[in-house]
Amino acid sequence: MSTETTNKDILRGGQFLVKETKCEDVFTLEDLNEEQKMMRESTKEFVDRELWAHWERFEKKDYAYTEECMKKAGDLGLLSVAVPEAYGGMGMGFVSTMLVCDYISGATGSFSTAFGAHTGIGTLPITLYGTEEQKQKYVPRLATGEWFGAYCLTEPGAGSDANSGKTKAVLSDDGKYYSITGQKMWISNAGFCNLFIVFARIEDDKNITGFIVENDPENGISLGDEEKKLGIHSSSTRQVFFSETKVPVENMLSERGNGFKIAMNALNVGRIKLAAACLEAQRRVINEATKYANERIQFKTPIINFGAIKAKIADMATNAYVDEAACYRAAKNIEDRIAIREASGNSHQEAELKGVEEYAIECSILKVAVSEHVQHTTDEGIQIFGGMGFSADTPMESAWRDARISRIYEGTNEINRMLSVGMLVKKAMKGHVDLLGPATAVGEELMGIPSFETPDYSELLSEEKDLLGRLKKVFLMVAGSAVQKFGPDLEKHQMLLMAASDILIQVYMAESAILRTEKNAKRFGEEAQATQIAMTKLYLYRAVDIIQQKAKEGIVSFAEGDEQRMMLMGIKRFTKYTNQPNVVKLRTQIADKVAADNGYTFD
Repeated sequence: MSTETTNKDILRGGQFLVKETKCEDVFTLEDLNEEQKMMRESTKEFVDRELWAHWERFEKKDYAYTEECMKKAGDLGLLSVAVPEAYGGMGMGFVSTMLVCDYISGATGSFSTAFGAHTGIGTLPITLYGTEEQKQKYVPRLATGEWFGAYCLTEPGAGSDANSGKTKAVLSDDGKYYSITGQKMWISNAGFCNLFIVFARIEDDKNITGFIVENDPENGISLGDEEKKLGIHSSSTRQVFFSETKVPVENMLSERGNGFKIAMNALNVGRIKLAAACLEAQRRVINEATKYANERIQFKTPIINFGAIKAKIADMATNAYVDEAACYRAAKNIEDRIAIREASGNSHQEAELKGVEEYAIECSILKVAVSEHVQHTTDEGIQIFGGMGFSADTPMESAWRDARISRIYEGTNEINRMLSVGMLVKKAMKGHVDLLGPATAVGEELMGIPSFETPDYSELLSEEKDLLGRLKKVFLMVAGSAVQKFGPDLEKHQMLLMAASDILIQVYMAESAILRTEKNAKRFGEEAQATQIAMTKLYLYRAVDIIQQKAKEGIVSFAEGDEQRMMLMGIKRFTKYTNQPNVVKLRTQIADKVAADNGYTFD
């Protein structure tokens, strides 16, 4: 474990809400080492050469080309970054795995889905839960791209309720194998995979069990036709049917009944990786939209000079910058937590499992925020292109269609919103995050007389940091009162949970931006970070608007009379600016920088 890791104050998952994070303790893209920078460049070169230059092929359902590109990625070692060296991989840290997932995913959602399904949920369950024999047998093949993996969880009647699957596994009379029978759907990579991670129920077990199943058509495995989809056209997505498929008992993954746990932990990793996979997609859309706006002449001037276009470019760039800040902050937290656990004696498997699980709240937050930002960015990309954006001859419309799936898989955004708050409350009940103390303090503050002194905001982003602290109080006020009122029944109040989660999401994303900008302004100078400062202020301004709306929506749903009036006054008190930012000026500053650079250059 590095000295850097031991010297940092690493918060536990969810503690960002109640504890202050120093900017020096967060990781940003500007902290990449030389090896990581080289990896980023080689990944971008592969994408430009093999994927971006041929994006039309992916729109024509060229599944064979997707498979071909996956093999090429395997030859370059890009499929093995997260695989331990003992099993033929590079054994690199979590940040490096995020980095490759980020930059390999920008050209087409078809390849991004194939890559994510293989390296994540197709391979990780074996590296994290497999026996030594299973890992030695399967992982090296998956790491090189000799074999490809797929993940069979979803069924016609089991989607978000993953543990309700009907697929059965029956032990043979001689106890040597299980016969698996059932139907799985929406299986990415099904058309060319060699191996399935399959979840089935043994007898009447409460929980499902995981199995490693080799793809052999002569063993009772058949496939449906390729699904006709809105986007990700060249991602092979098919139903998989198992009819008394024989699976050796030694191919059970982990223990009997442990499948639901495997599935949930695989989804935690998948959620933060999905967020990473939406970053480069945003950058490339911004780049294409900016180039077009610089070149498109209307009314004798490039359309980039119009305020309506500048507002779009500024918001798109701001979202991308903030998303980078939050994704790499969380990735390094996970990497550091893994290192701490390994240093304390955990195996790599256990350390990685617990390291990711620790930040499951942040993983859900990122999945929601970044997937919605990439959808907004691609939509605005079409708008900037105008009629050309609606044409299949430009990559804007395909980017928009590909982005749409990101709000659905790895758990819908609705599920993840409720999960983020639910997991936070559970952590509080276990004593891992002290919500009760700070929530009580906020209640007492509401009853007291507010200070009318004008704070000293002379330091960079000092007002923004003060405001952020008060936005955290808004969440504590709403969530604390809701927990007190509903107790264990809070999970039944989904619309309230959704409102609370939006506050939580905005707090984490805004804080990540502030910390990234503050850290870089200290080491590179405020002048060099002028646009980043503007983006940080713009995002916080927008976050305040969202938090005001969602807090009010939540409060009026459960509070009445004096309690309601006091809490509504609390919203005004906690979200009040001393120096209201000039949003038009901020957006103009950001857009002018992006226009001058002819694209996004903040990574």
